[in-house]
Amino acid sequence: MNAERELQLQAYADGELAPRDAAEVERWLAGDPEARALLEEIRHTREALRAYEAAVRLPESREFYWSKIEREIRRLEAPERERVPASTGVWALVQRWVPLAGLAAVVALLFAVWNWSRADRLAEVNAEFALADAEALTYLHYDNGVTLVWLPYPAETEPARANTGETLN
Repeated sequence: MNAERELQLQAYADGELAPRDAAEVERWLAGDPEARALLEEIRHTREALRAYEAAVRLPESREFYWSKIEREIRRLEAPERERVPASTGVWALVQRWVPLAGLAAVVALLFAVWNWSRADRLAEVNAEFALADAEALTYLHYDNGVTLVWLPYPAETEPARANTGETLN
């Protein structure tokens, strides 16, 4: 028996055939014991399903029931986030303070490099003053960041002025 004939028997059992087609299936059933057996099996299956459907009643509406199933499927499909246990004791202190100490070390290193480059620039400025006037004396106090430059007055290239009571501004 082919699939088309089986579908015809299914439609006949469900009452979905036109009267002319139903009469043709009845003639076919009269002469074919295999078709009668299949029709009987279809009817028994249909009755079993009907009895089972009547016994099952949901405590909530159909839409709510299916939404619960959908939420559970999505929950199971979602990757589970790994929970990291809270650290305690010495290891917790190490985990908290090592990154902060590393950050403080980086800041201190940057400050030291900045100061070192600044000291080089000051040394260059002092060298320029020394070249401009060979008799100029320079004193640099690194701790306080003070630079003192002593220039002899009057300069040798400038004529000495008479003491007229003028003050330098």
